[in-house]
Amino acid sequence: MDEPVELRDRMRELAAASPEQVRSRLVEEMIVISKRAQQLSPLAMTERDLEAVCESYRREFWLWLVGERTWAQCADGLAGRFARRAKLGQI
Repeated sequence: MDEPVELRDRMRELAAASPEQVRSRLVEEMIVISKRAQQLSPLAMTERDLEAVCESYRREFWLWLVGERTWAQCADGLAGRFARRAKLGQI
């Protein structure tokens, strides 16, 4: 998954005025991006599971946004959570 640079820049601008609002909005945006990515490479995961994983990854999204994590670190961790959730769904 390529780094969503436009999203990052837009969210950083908004974060200066309202960090709490941006945290929620960032998760919502990442859910949309993740759903698109799943359409390209489907996992055995429901839409609700995908949303739950993104919600649980809120802190990591924020750390990427503020520059404490690289996109590669964020995306790899998220992909790992998706894979583990998909595997659990197959049991």
